[in-house]
Amino acid sequence: MNECFGKGDEYVSTTAWVMMVILGIVIGAVGGFFLARRYMVKYFEENPPINEEMLRSMMMQMGQKPSERKVKQIMASMKAQSTKKKK
Repeated sequence: MNECFGKGDEYVSTTAWVMMVILGIVIGAVGGFFLARRYMVKYFEENPPINEEMLRSMMMQMGQKPSERKVKQIMASMKAQSTKKKK
């Protein structure tokens, strides 16, 4: 059964409508995934999940004395690692 919508030459079968809707949903889902991924990557670059204060706290919990030089060195290392993954 081929149901038609419209008049004259302007018709689209029910199967074609269903396929277009499914295709639209798939394209929207894939596009949404990549947009969300790009947003999250940018967000974590601008707002890293760990900051210097948290790093000092972790070092103290591990029994290390967190010198400013050591904290800066670790933060620079983490930043270099995150930019290396980008390439």
